[in-house]
Amino acid sequence: MKYIILAISLVFILTACSVPGIKSNQSDEQLIDFGNDLDMNINTSIDTNINNYDTLDLSGQNLTKISQSVFDKTNLKKLDLSNNKLTGALPAEIRKLQKLQILKASNNQMTGVPAEIGQLDNLVMLDLSNNQLTGLPYELGNLKNIKTIDLSGNNISQQDLDVIRKSLSAQVDIKL
Repeated sequence: MKYIILAISLVFILTACSVPGIKSNQSDEQLIDFGNDLDMNINTSIDTNINNYDTLDLSGQNLTKISQSVFDKTNLKKLDLSNNKLTGALPAEIRKLQKLQILKASNNQMTGVPAEIGQLDNLVMLDLSNNQLTGLPYELGNLKNIKTIDLSGNNISQQDLDVIRKSLSAQVDIKL
């Protein structure tokens, strides 16, 4: 019952005023950020409103996991997940974000990167700095448009880096 009341309240708030939270660089509109307590896909009208946005800023939200609805935002060009409490690896569903150009996931506690990240053909900047990464998938070498990979603040395997570097352009800036 409390979720029904909450959903109705959220619809009212969305129609009545702007609330700081999820941001887009396409307009001045702002949407509610549900934080950890409520999954973004509970209210479909909210999901519909952010489908056309090309930037999703979820930084500094104390997130411990990423809502699966984020990976349905196939128009995203920039996704910022930095400064949260993410652990493990990014979900393999990251592969759905085929238009993604910038992925920031710095300052979390992630220990892995999924091989599916190598399917993001349009990615030009990947920031995984200040996590707890030790190994990397060789599929990072498939990122043909990548310009910058920031791995600083991690303890990355030199063997993994050597294999990945052989597949990337010499112009790619890998920050350690």
